[in-house]
Amino acid sequence: MPSGDDLFTQAAEQRVAAQAPLASRMRPRTLDEIAGQQHLLAPGKPLRALIEADRLSSCILWGPAGTGKTTIARLVARATAKAFEPMSAVTAGVKEVREVVERARARLGEQGRGTILFLDEIHRFNRTQQDALLPHVEDGLLTLIGATTENPFFEVNGPLRSRSTLFRLEALSTDDLRALIDRALADPVRGLAGGDGGFTIDEDAAAHLAARSDGDARAALNGLEVAAALAAETGRSAITLDDAETAINLRAVRYGRDEHYDVISAFIKSIRGSDPDAGVYWLARMLEAGEDARFIARRLVILASEDVGLADPMALVVATAAAHAVEYVGLPEAQLNLSEAVIYLATAPKSNRAALAVWQAREDVRKGPSAEVPVHLRDAHYQGARTLGHGKGYAYPHDDPAGWVAQQYQPAELEGRRYYRPSSHGAEAALRPRSADEGPRDPGGVEEQERAGGEE
Repeated sequence: MPSGDDLFTQAAEQRVAAQAPLASRMRPRTLDEIAGQQHLLAPGKPLRALIEADRLSSCILWGPAGTGKTTIARLVARATAKAFEPMSAVTAGVKEVREVVERARARLGEQGRGTILFLDEIHRFNRTQQDALLPHVEDGLLTLIGATTENPFFEVNGPLRSRSTLFRLEALSTDDLRALIDRALADPVRGLAGGDGGFTIDEDAAAHLAARSDGDARAALNGLEVAAALAAETGRSAITLDDAETAINLRAVRYGRDEHYDVISAFIKSIRGSDPDAGVYWLARMLEAGEDARFIARRLVILASEDVGLADPMALVVATAAAHAVEYVGLPEAQLNLSEAVIYLATAPKSNRAALAVWQAREDVRKGPSAEVPVHLRDAHYQGARTLGHGKGYAYPHDDPAGWVAQQYQPAELEGRRYYRPSSHGAEAALRPRSADEGPRDPGGVEEQERAGGEE
């Protein structure tokens, strides 16, 4: 039977837990309760397998705030037979590290038991402090679990990093955050479902909290708790969009399905029309509405070839780099990369001739029938091909001093068909002498299609 002191301590812990913030109360107690991170924690995935087998070696958990780094470490503490020593790099220094090392050495010698050191915000340790850990991680005295929101390739010493497995956690999706919000509303013990039946939330309010929390579970739950408190102040149990907006101090941008298409259309047409200010405005409108940055980046990559093309060959490089930055950096910082790409594409010379070329060529292919490959262009490498005449008469351009020879490359049915006609804009003007018009003036109505605006 527990003593009076034990009962008092247990009661105190329960009261502290009950008064803890919602994000703390809803902290996952099992791996299955962790939102997102399925690439690491789904059944059979690497991190889950190592935790469940208690075979986790030194590692660094790297990812945005509110994605589960500390939670994973706490679950490791529950699952492991090793001693678990938590430490924050914000308040600890070399002295505290030495004390952990001494305890670990004594524990190993007296009990044969290993030690896990969880070092939260490991990037806050300077090089000297990180070096103090290195020999003990290297000889296995300590199993290090570091947690950081910063890129460990920049913030963690190379030798320490090389002795640790890097696990990258991703920002939570809006679906993940919606599931967390629903769970917090439904949980009768840890969540908001106690009292007089708990709270409900309007669909637009839940969507706003999920979209504006930047993939951060803690931010979403904190916002929900504040929104519930605002509703309770006026005697309501239903959380509204106004509550959600006030809770996270951001107004919801009304952005329905129709408006999604209207705004992206205005965005593309503004850049095509060489108006950088309008392009940046529509970019900001989409970002404020919670539009997927990857969708925006994909549209810029398409536009770079469709509307700028060879008038500025660097346009595709800039747009592709921005798309890569969205994946590598993420929002909110990636807004800078997207803005740079929008301005570059808007101010670049424009040409849609590369797009028109492939559209018209595909139209000819669809109209068919399939044209035969000229015999001199056919593959002559396999046994017996030359007996069929494959490759006969082919002139190798590199054998000519000019690096070019006149010969037929198109099927006979389409000989002389012109698809690519360089414009006089930007760098494409330099391609005009290399693409003299020797065919019909306007095969297939290319110029008429261009005047009509091509494809959107």
